[in-house]
Amino acid sequence: MAHSYKSLKEDFVSNLSGGSIQEINYVTAVAPVSAVQENLMVMLMETYKAALMLWSALQSRQRFFLSHSPKAYLTDFLLNVCAILFATTIYSSAPILLNLLLLFPAACLFIFPVAQSRPKPALKGSYVNGVALGAKENQSLDPLPERPFITAYRGGMIVITCMAILSVDFRVFPRRFAKVETWGTSLMDMGVGSFVFSAGVVSARPILKARLAGKPLDLSLSLQAAAKHSLPLFIIGLVRLYSVKGLDYAEHVTEYGVHWNFFFTLALIPPLTALFQSLSGLLPTVAVFSLLISFTYQAVLESTNIQAYILTAPRTNLISQNREGLFSICGYLPIFLAGQAVGFDILRRNMSENSNTVSGTQQRQQILRRLIFWSAGWILLFFLSSSYKFGIGIQVSRRLANAPYIFWVAAFNSAQITTFCIVETIFFPGVYKATEMGIEAQECKKATSKVLAAFNHNGLALFLLANLLTGCINMSVDTLKMPREGALGILIGYAALLTTVALVLHEKKLSIKI
Repeated sequence: MAHSYKSLKEDFVSNLSGGSIQEINYVTAVAPVSAVQENLMVMLMETYKAALMLWSALQSRQRFFLSHSPKAYLTDFLLNVCAILFATTIYSSAPILLNLLLLFPAACLFIFPVAQSRPKPALKGSYVNGVALGAKENQSLDPLPERPFITAYRGGMIVITCMAILSVDFRVFPRRFAKVETWGTSLMDMGVGSFVFSAGVVSARPILKARLAGKPLDLSLSLQAAAKHSLPLFIIGLVRLYSVKGLDYAEHVTEYGVHWNFFFTLALIPPLTALFQSLSGLLPTVAVFSLLISFTYQAVLESTNIQAYILTAPRTNLISQNREGLFSICGYLPIFLAGQAVGFDILRRNMSENSNTVSGTQQRQQILRRLIFWSAGWILLFFLSSSYKFGIGIQVSRRLANAPYIFWVAAFNSAQITTFCIVETIFFPGVYKATEMGIEAQECKKATSKVLAAFNHNGLALFLLANLLTGCINMSVDTLKMPREGALGILIGYAALLTTVALVLHEKKLSIKI
């Protein structure tokens, strides 16, 4: 890559101050919808939620997406991929308009539902998610049920992440959505934290499964499993490092350091989590570990010269050259543990010991109460840590991964999951009211977007593919000089390619484990 062009690319993503938290929320609401209207960051989140509400209205009222027709796939792609792409590009200055365009038809469909026929009973030989329905129709419900709202949340998070990592290289993507230099908030700052938080949520499932099977927690086995999961990520990190250096690709050094990258961060989290998991019996929830690490790390930043070292030290050795990546582990680990704490509460079917006397509606109410509790708790901590008037007044810093950043990510994602759960509760009550495994599987299939399920199914592999495609596109075209129409054409084509790969892998039930 030519030196002058490389410098322009690096300057394009450097020294940015981000945008407001409310603006992020509005953009990502293209999928559920909140009532906050203070600024554009909130609008981004609201667009994401509005798209999900329209998808849910079409599915619950019209059963629009039950078929495998091109029309259904195209609409699914437009609502769950292109809507968020448009919210961060051509509608970035008018997210409320996009939200209204999505919410109005959703409201009409919800207010005036069409007549629906009763679902057909499951037949032997019918399959949902690769499992015969007829064979399990009379079986008791799984203690670890499928959660469509988690699929939608995680799939949507991966979609937003994949769209942003390429969009940020074009001028059609506002600079306020790109990662900030040191202090402040932005959409992409939230993206990396959300990736870690969502990984924590789903990591609770195998642990819960082992507990239900009565298997004792073995630290050596946990560390072996963690190492098995971390090794591919570490190798990918090395490949990315040598590729970036070998191709002289533009890089933002203050993001993670000279050699460090996000894959190394992801590789270190599983073994560290395994160590804390071995102590989980001593405390009521792993969220306590998250809080202890957060408070301790912030106290170290405030009372020592570590913060100054991370931000200003000369890069004279391997540690100082990669200080941002190394020290930010102290922030990403509690984010992962916060997600895991939420996962422990919402992935299991029953939270009470008297599971036989609790109805599906009561179980859903318990989940919503726990989600509201987590959301309110993290929001309060964020407010107290970042407010200048009522709290400590510490600025958010993704570069440091400090306590306000940890609390912001945990609060945002907990609130997102809560909203997705509410949307599912309103539009698809059959999911939590089902009394037989076969009927529950049918209802879960009905409540799950094929596109979001596909992104969720191979999330990390698609994230890797998105990084490779981003590199190829940046090496092939001058993204800084690309006109608005050309940029949108490339971004839509990129989104369509990623979605096609995701759907093909999902339909063929191929899971690429990384």
